[in-house]
Amino acid sequence: MSEDDELEKIRRRRLEELQQQAAQQHIAESQQKEFEEKKYILMRKILSVEGRQRLENIRIVKPQYAEQIEIQLIQLLQSGKLRGAIPLPDKAFKNLLEQLATLGNKKQYKIKK
Repeated sequence: MSEDDELEKIRRRRLEELQQQAAQQHIAESQQKEFEEKKYILMRKILSVEGRQRLENIRIVKPQYAEQIEIQLIQLLQSGKLRGAIPLPDKAFKNLLEQLATLGNKKQYKIKK
């Protein structure tokens, strides 16, 4: 086998790998887009207009925290704990945010000298 044949084999193999990676990336992106669309639809169902605006304001400042809130809201909806309050009024959403904030602050450490 000549060097040119080996080089061509390597090129073809590398091209196949790149095509597979591109296909996998495309699949992952489409799955992520589908997930985001479903989450958006659920947030429109769960929160009032004011609540969605409040969540977007939070997302501007703390994107990870907004994601956590969305996950919590979806879990509450799926568990049936939001049954009577859909869409969640802004005041109830603020109370829920305060509860989540106090849960996150329970881990306090005391340093003794």
